[in-house]
Order: sequence, then structure tokens, then C-alpha cells
Amino acid sequence: MKKGTITLIVVAAVLLGGFLWVKNVYNQIVVSDEYVQSMWAQVENVYQRRADLIPNLVSTVKGYAAHESETLESVVAARSKATQVTVDPSDLTPEALARYNAAQGELSSALGKLLMIQESYPDLKANQNFLELQAQLEGTENRIATERMKFNDAVKSFNTGIRRFPDNIIASMFGFEKKGYFE
Repeated sequence: MKKGTITLIVVAAVLLGGFLWVKNVYNQIVVSDEYVQSMWAQVENVYQRRADLIPNLVSTVKGYAAHESETLESVVAARSKATQVTVDPSDLTPEALARYNAAQGELSSALGKLLMIQESYPDLKANQNFLELQAQLEGTENRIATERMKFNDAVKSFNTGIRRFPDNIIASMFGFEKKGYFE
């Protein structure tokens, strides 16, 4: 074979190999990004489950503790605020997560006050509906903690992947940026 043909074959092989490497790294980053977004959807799902339990809990408590209207109203207001704060899965920045977490924290605080009311009302404490709602809420809080942990693990994997050399070159070429964690 001629020297020019061999050079052409080597150059073509190098270019093809480079293209395949870029394609593989890009696809790996996309899969990781999609996984982070699906984990975020799970976090939102369990927070929504908690928000859906609140009206039933409030109406049950209202029947026993009508004069605790300030506490009940604060729970309803916190729920409303928490459900209005949303985060775009493609923009999971630390600032966006902090806003979301703050709204959810206010709701958690209001729920804590609501659950403390039961100490003053023995009939409420014994109400089967209230006890079931309280158990569901506790289970949901555990799910929230679990899903937040899974989300943070997915973000860690993604962030590590886009920062690792030489994958970071491909990540920066295609605009992939670090995602935020739940603190």
C-alpha cells in the first residue's frame, strides 16, 4: 500500500474513534441527567403526597379544635405556598432547591404545630381517622427523606461524571452544568 493510503486510513480511524468516544460520553451524560430528573420527579411526588394529606388532616382537627383556627390557617397557607414553589428539572440549581426547600420547611413547621394540638384534645388523640392520617403523614415524611437521599446520590453521580477528565470537556461543550443538592 502507498504511504498516503495508510495515512488516510489512520486519520479516518482516529477521527472515527474520536467521534465514537464523544458520542459515548455524551450519551452517558444524557442518561445521568435523565436519571437526576427522574429522581427529582420522585421527590416532588412524595412532597405532593404530603400536600394531598393535609386537607383531610386539617378537616379532622377542625372538628375537634375549631378555636385553633390560627394554626389551621397557617397550615393551609403554608401548604398553598409550598405547592406554588416549583423547580424546573432542567434547572436544579442550589438556589432553586433552597427556595423549594424553604417552602417545604415552612409547611413542615406548620404541620408540627398542627400535630402538637392533639396533646390538648384527648378526643382528637383517640380519633381513628386522625391516627391513620398521622401515620400516613409520618410514612410520607420517611419517604421524603429517602427520596431526597436518592436524589442527592443521583446528583453526586451526575456532578462527578461531568467534572471528571476528559468527560468534562464534552460536558462543557454541550452545556451540562452541575446540579444542586438538598442541604
